[in-house]
Amino acid sequence: MMGAAFNFTALKTIWIKECTRFLRIWVQTLVPPAITMTLYFVIFGSIVGERIGEMSGRPYMEFIVPGLIMMSVITNSYSNVASSFFSAKFQRNIEEMLVAPVSTPVIIAGYVGGGLARAMIVAVIVTCVSFAFVENVSINHLGILVLTVLLTSTLFSLAGLINAVYAKTFDDISIVPTFVLTPLTYLGGVFFSVSLLPGVWETIARVNPILYMVNAFRYGFLGVSDVNVGVALGVIVAFNLVFFVTAYTLLQRGVGIRS
Repeated sequence: MMGAAFNFTALKTIWIKECTRFLRIWVQTLVPPAITMTLYFVIFGSIVGERIGEMSGRPYMEFIVPGLIMMSVITNSYSNVASSFFSAKFQRNIEEMLVAPVSTPVIIAGYVGGGLARAMIVAVIVTCVSFAFVENVSINHLGILVLTVLLTSTLFSLAGLINAVYAKTFDDISIVPTFVLTPLTYLGGVFFSVSLLPGVWETIARVNPILYMVNAFRYGFLGVSDVNVGVALGVIVAFNLVFFVTAYTLLQRGVGIRS
């Protein structure tokens, strides 16, 4: 019982520290996503959307809302954990946490919880922004919507932690978002239906895991999806398991931390 109580206290402490960190600098962490998504709505929704008309039987502006929310969830959950964990490693205080009698899963859960909290707040902000551009933002399957956003945020929080473990400089933190996350997100069906792609490109697009996250989330909102929702959730869960095992193994071995 003492061990469980100690781990819970440690988890709560890490989580509160992580939340306090991004809330203290809310102008840098919460305001930019709102501004960025507003520009996306104006450019892709109002200007381009009027020319496109409908996508998958829905007005284009309404179609891109779930994708833009998911984009903000992915980038914010990833960047929050990546920057926070690397800062702790850079300042050499992560070593104190690792030598303390706190289990590795608790450390991972604490950092992931911080990324999850920031992603959820940003998701709410972006959803509120969408109300200014879309009159009818309906939710068809609330359970799938919530499950998808939680699993996706957890996945990219774990990815951010793994990146921070391997990073040697602050510049290394930006490599994955720039050269991996951004291309995969734009090709993940945020702004278009994958069914519009030619045969070969559609096959290639279906290898992109972000496609399944965006479409599962869009199904929760609009009830439409380019992929089987059960398969999409299975893909997200599988990636979560792989990333958790990877993060756990790296921290247990002290990779990138212990010299």
